[in-house]
Amino acid sequence: MVVAGALLAILSGVMNGFFTLPMRFLGRWQWENVWSLFIIVACLLLPALLISLTAPDSWPVLASSPSHAVWVAILTGFAWGFGSIMFGQSVSAIGISLANTFVLAISSILGSLLPLLIPSAARLFEPTGRRIAAGVLIEIVGIVLCGRAGSLREKAVGIGASAGRGDLVGKARPLGVALLLVMGSGVLSAVFNVGFTLAQPIADHGRSAGLSQFASTNLIWFIILAAGSIANLGFCIYLLARNGSVLKFRQSGSGRLYSLTLVMGLLWGGSIFVYGAAAPRLGRLGTSIGWPLSLAMGLLTANAIGLALGEWKTAPRPARSWMFSGIAVLLVAIVVLSFASS
Repeated sequence: MVVAGALLAILSGVMNGFFTLPMRFLGRWQWENVWSLFIIVACLLLPALLISLTAPDSWPVLASSPSHAVWVAILTGFAWGFGSIMFGQSVSAIGISLANTFVLAISSILGSLLPLLIPSAARLFEPTGRRIAAGVLIEIVGIVLCGRAGSLREKAVGIGASAGRGDLVGKARPLGVALLLVMGSGVLSAVFNVGFTLAQPIADHGRSAGLSQFASTNLIWFIILAAGSIANLGFCIYLLARNGSVLKFRQSGSGRLYSLTLVMGLLWGGSIFVYGAAAPRLGRLGTSIGWPLSLAMGLLTANAIGLALGEWKTAPRPARSWMFSGIAVLLVAIVVLSFASS
């Protein structure tokens, strides 16, 4: 059970790490074209399809779920929506590897500790709590090392094409601006896991109504993702109107762009539901263990992609050394967090 949960959390992280890869090949569209379709697929169509296919009798159960838990899911989902916007902007600003490094690591730290501490701070001093705290501290060290690598890279090669952007959608920004985006995204993305933890009465209600664990958990995701889509789509619609980029949807030869954006949505949306299947299998503190484990794996995957695609090719050797050191430390954090589940 625990091993299966850990493996599912790792799979979720790999999917999460890969989902930004298509953004490197979508430069013919504006950021808002890509992000609006991505959100529609990942936050609206996929959740509704999964619920309808796996447990079509879930909808009446969702309608009768505890109202306080539903509101928690709505409010935390809406807050996460703004973090999602910042993350999408940060990937365009500084590339796949650095954006994922900062956002996933910050989200991992807060998203694992807050669900642990909110019910009772005493949990931190339990054996599992101490292991989680140790894993999080190791992750912080990894963040610092990767951040140093990013600073050295920017000083040496600047921003933009020299940093290996390729056909990345959106525009590059200075590291200082990008850091504000990733910090805001990391904090608000952590709310995503906090909301999932606090909205568990919805899943409890689903199980009492005869739904499976997976189907019950999906009810929470549907609410959080739908609420988050409001902020995302509102911002995208504003940009589409302001920039006149809505016309780009009708460009000739856009079939490939639609397909890549669909892949983005399926990868990220799928990673959320895989994580939802992992957390209950990891025990009482499953959300505090599974969240950092999943995001650390996503962070490593995204960095591997960034390295493979040349984001660090022109960076000086010291910058690459700092980055490799940070990745090694994050691998240690994954091991520690995996053992925390025991």
